[in-house]
Amino acid sequence: MDRVALEMIRGLQSLDTKNLYVIAVGPGPDRCLQETANFRIEVLPSENYFIFEQILLPRLVLKLKADLLHCTSNTAPMVLPCPMVLTLHDVIFMEPKVGNSASWYQKLGRQYRRMFAPMAIRKAKAIITVSHFERRNVLERYPQVINKLKVIYNGVGEQFRVLNKKSHSQNITLEDEGYWLMLGNRDPKKNLETTLIAFTNYLKCSKTKKKLVVADMDESYLNQLLTRLGLSSIRDFVEVKSYLSSQELVAVYNGAFGFLYPSLRESFGLPILEAMACGTPVISSSTSAIPEIAGSCAILVDPRSSQQIADSMLVLESDTTLYDLLVDVGSTHAQKFGWNNTARQTLNTYIEILRSLA
Repeated sequence: MDRVALEMIRGLQSLDTKNLYVIAVGPGPDRCLQETANFRIEVLPSENYFIFEQILLPRLVLKLKADLLHCTSNTAPMVLPCPMVLTLHDVIFMEPKVGNSASWYQKLGRQYRRMFAPMAIRKAKAIITVSHFERRNVLERYPQVINKLKVIYNGVGEQFRVLNKKSHSQNITLEDEGYWLMLGNRDPKKNLETTLIAFTNYLKCSKTKKKLVVADMDESYLNQLLTRLGLSSIRDFVEVKSYLSSQELVAVYNGAFGFLYPSLRESFGLPILEAMACGTPVISSSTSAIPEIAGSCAILVDPRSSQQIADSMLVLESDTTLYDLLVDVGSTHAQKFGWNNTARQTLNTYIEILRSLA
């Protein structure tokens, strides 16, 4: 959600040189945005999100006498001193929980969203969500917001592009023929367990036996998971990357033979488009928002079927015609999603609200 907000703001900076924007951020050395003549960064001195959003943010809005507040991450202050736009990425936090491997931080965040998101939904003048799939989910729970709910797609950053393949994956020491890439974490909806079983099935039948790179993953957790699943024998074929910078991620996408994204539940699925933009074929899910975003430009499977995932990996490895087709159509498809389009539609939303209140 932070990355979506960041890219949208950068898009606004390129589009709007007239209106004044104040971007409220938390403390820390990482400054991803550059101030411009009409974009100012205000650091609110608390790493506690409750204090940041419920106390410091309303104070800042009052001090600035802001005309509009855009809350970009599902929740908003209880006290709203001005009209508000809410980006509601999903309502997963209101759905039955899948699995029990979330960290305490994730569990706390889930409870915070369950408490404050319904209030924000009621009070928002406009609600932005990121896919028609998610729009249907929101309306199923909150049908009264139909007239203020709109879909604005996420975009793909310009940095995600085809590089000189293979040589740019500096931090991945793998064979020249590439590797399978998965962006995984402990969230059960990312479907890591089924993917590891699928990868085991793939290794049994593949002639080349490419390795699997799992990014955004703790190595000790992966080792425990492989032991629990009885898959320790594949450990030498799995490489873990706990953190990748944005620049490294582009290189790793480029170095991959194929990208695995068999998620159980996505409101958008931004990594699918990022991989496509880097010229890497995608195997993903036939569920949630993924078919809407991927279209016919990826191989879509039942994410709960390890055999379907494995079979698709083997097909992609053996069918060079299909592989080249997915590279071509995926790259073209990803170009349809740009952050400037996201920013333009967001700016139009601001203007519509302010005009209606004038």
